[in-house]
Amino acid sequence: MFYDHQQIEKKWQKYWEENQTYKTSNNTDKPKFYVLDMFPYPSGAGLHVGHPLGYIASDIYARYKRHQGFNVLHPVGYDSFGLPAEQYAIQTGQHPAITTEQNINRYEEQLKKIGFSFDWSREVRTSDASYYKWTQWIFIQLYHSWYNKNTDKAEAIDTLIKHFEEKGTEGLNANQNDALSFTAEEWMNASDVDKEDILLNYRLSYRAETTVNWCPALGTVLANDEVKDGKSERGGFPVFQKKMMQWSMRISAYSERLLQGLTQLDWPQPLKDAQEYWIGKSQGAQVKFQVEGHDEIVEVFTTRPDTIFGATFMVLAPENPLVETITTAAQKAAVDTYIEETSKKTERDRMADVKNVSGAFTGSYAVNPFSNEKMPIYISDYVLMGYGTGAVMAVPAHDERDHRFAKKFNLEIKKVVETEEDIQEKSFDSKDSVCVNSDFLNGLHYNEAKSKIISEIENKGIGHGTTNYRQRDAIFSRQRYWGEPIPIYYKEGMPYTLPVSALPLELPEVEKYLPTEDGDPPLGNAKVFAWDEVNQKVVSTELIDDQTIFPIELSTMPGWAGSSWYFLRYMDSQNDGEFCAKDLSDYWGQVDLYIGGSEHATGHLLYSRFWNMFLKDRGWISHDEPFQKLINQGMILGMSAYVYRIDGTNQYVSKNLAANYQTQQIHVDVSLLKGTSDELDTEAFKTWRPDYANAEFILEDGKYITGREVEKMSKSKYNVVNPDDICEEYGADGLRLYEMFLGPLEQSKPWNTQGLSGVYGFLKKFWNLYFNGDVFEVSEEEPTKAEYKILHTLIKKVVFDIENFSFNTSVSSFMIAVNELQKIKCNKRNILEPLAVIISPYAPHICEELWSLLGHGASIEFERFPALNEEYLVEDEIEYPVSVNGKMKFKISLSAQLSAKEVEDLVISNEKMQQILEGKTPKKIIVVPHRIVNIVI
Repeated sequence: MFYDHQQIEKKWQKYWEENQTYKTSNNTDKPKFYVLDMFPYPSGAGLHVGHPLGYIASDIYARYKRHQGFNVLHPVGYDSFGLPAEQYAIQTGQHPAITTEQNINRYEEQLKKIGFSFDWSREVRTSDASYYKWTQWIFIQLYHSWYNKNTDKAEAIDTLIKHFEEKGTEGLNANQNDALSFTAEEWMNASDVDKEDILLNYRLSYRAETTVNWCPALGTVLANDEVKDGKSERGGFPVFQKKMMQWSMRISAYSERLLQGLTQLDWPQPLKDAQEYWIGKSQGAQVKFQVEGHDEIVEVFTTRPDTIFGATFMVLAPENPLVETITTAAQKAAVDTYIEETSKKTERDRMADVKNVSGAFTGSYAVNPFSNEKMPIYISDYVLMGYGTGAVMAVPAHDERDHRFAKKFNLEIKKVVETEEDIQEKSFDSKDSVCVNSDFLNGLHYNEAKSKIISEIENKGIGHGTTNYRQRDAIFSRQRYWGEPIPIYYKEGMPYTLPVSALPLELPEVEKYLPTEDGDPPLGNAKVFAWDEVNQKVVSTELIDDQTIFPIELSTMPGWAGSSWYFLRYMDSQNDGEFCAKDLSDYWGQVDLYIGGSEHATGHLLYSRFWNMFLKDRGWISHDEPFQKLINQGMILGMSAYVYRIDGTNQYVSKNLAANYQTQQIHVDVSLLKGTSDELDTEAFKTWRPDYANAEFILEDGKYITGREVEKMSKSKYNVVNPDDICEEYGADGLRLYEMFLGPLEQSKPWNTQGLSGVYGFLKKFWNLYFNGDVFEVSEEEPTKAEYKILHTLIKKVVFDIENFSFNTSVSSFMIAVNELQKIKCNKRNILEPLAVIISPYAPHICEELWSLLGHGASIEFERFPALNEEYLVEDEIEYPVSVNGKMKFKISLSAQLSAKEVEDLVISNEKMQQILEGKTPKKIIVVPHRIVNIVI
């Protein structure tokens, strides 16, 4: 029977949509299972075949759990705020909302063609006001919260105010920007503005001067992961370090909990390691050094206070405020030049560049509090303002970077840890040796020395032992248009939150999407974007009088804001009264399976854990962590094609002749190749782009053969394969099976369209099991044990594979089972019905059609997954190979129930064996039960 995949797939996609087959109920006594894909950003290019890999895997698992009787939440939505739509708006004037809507419609059309079992009724878009109303609400709650270190959680700001009213800062143990000290009386006598200023020091979302990655060309601040090699990832524009007033999120308050929480998560170890490194916990001491001739002190954090006697110079971050104060007139020009150069590097670039040594001398000296020796103070880009105190005591004998710096600037290198190595030539960093040249620390090992020096530091009143974290607070504002407006207005220079009743604060219309002439963010172009405090509404900016009508914050939220909590909104996506009802977040709890790319390790995955912990602290949800199990899918790589242009000409030489010429490799669109070969369609190439219209070709055997290379699938490399084309030719079920068949989910693997024919051939074989010629024919006859064995062998393998995410080996097992059933011409209902259920998570369309033809009125989706019966896998007979003196002589079939002694007796008495023995007695008989018999004569 002809397998018409196009007709079948359209039919069932229409059925699923009309019947809302995958709509998930919140009211059920079924156990829950929550399967989620990382939020897609709807780009203008649409999907290529690499994108659905993770979605197919999660869809198989979601369908499998439904077959097991779970209430499965498998939603979809769009992370629809983003820079690409804004850049397009700047270039064309088209509102980003229009571009985004078009892109989403394209994505949705493609996703539905692949047959995903998403609950489309719960779809969310971060750029919809009904969604970002709650993103703004969470921001307001963060603003009105502080972190109480005593209770180790976030609390309402009212409890902090009550503490100030009763005790001032006495006994306060809070996460803060600066250590403040005041009495209850001083708090009560402070003005409202001063009180607001003090509270900003503690709020979990706060405004402060911060060093940021500023990209003038894009007119915005970029996150570290949006900058590569000093340029913006989007567009490749120069990025500079700049100080600006910015909104930040106090994620640093959660550093320890974020670190400890990793131990409870079933995540890939490299991803956990990335978060652990990013958080960067280290234990040591905070020490103050006096600057000679100044009232200033330099405070450092060091993990090796035991080496303080070897500290011979100090290095400050170029952006450290002390630099301006302590730099001498003679050194000012050199210092200013160096600071300017450093501003062109991001913090990430500075951390990564471990080989280049650079710096400038400030002209000032600090005094070592233990050796009393003068220590020249330098600035260098290897010290970061955001980590520790923005200053380091340099111990060149025992730190590789300090050693390189000392060698470059000819500074003293003093050994304080015993070693035979020449520390003038190479640093020696070890905790296994003892202290030398260190006065009262001499002869002590690391732990003793560290403990003793911290006591002395505390006795001298110049510091204390402490724990530090590399992780810094997350910058939360962007100077962009296309993002969530921050629900803040300014009164007497201080920020105040809009009332919750005013949410959502919607994005205003603007005439242009660039910053204003005064350098304000694009929202500065809005004509209706001021807050009327009396009438509680947004009004014209012309009415701002700073009496009752005030300016609104002009920055928008970063790209990660909406994706930091979307997994909660899916639980209750239509709720207008709260972000998610508590009973529903209690029911759905954690995401049980989360699939997405590893590139989000220190962005989205860290921020969403932070927001989740905060919402738990304040009592709105009950679970600590958002994602219990996480899998990073690999990439599907493209097979790029190249032509070879002879330098300085418009001639193109075929691949195997290119070595004879000076050529340049140029990517060409893989659609210009003939069929699935490497041969270029030269006429199509000439019409591809105007500059190739007059191309001339040097051929081999009358053909132009392109170069091929496996690399990342990307529009810019012209190696993208559109899933729509694959669905058209091979079907969505073919695409789904092939993507799983390519290899283990976590690995990257190259795409090869030719490979689809094998999977498509399997689907046709599977289809025809149910037909006799063109007639659907299924027998009611009871299957044989051999037939049941094929089925239950498959059940056992597929259950194991799905639960271990080995989807590729399942597809192989389907092929083996179908081949075996075809060989024995099995068409029995008791085999073919469960077979359809087993294969349906992978190939749902064909299985729905077969299920319907088998006489079922309801969808196959909720049919129980076939139960394994191990009895069918027990062998009745074993075919034993019999070897004599190491050579296999014959085979004998014996009952599987026989003991080793019984097998031995039957083999020896066998007529063939008797002929071989010729009356001799065997020296040795070895029976490996159910495997082999070895005889030595």
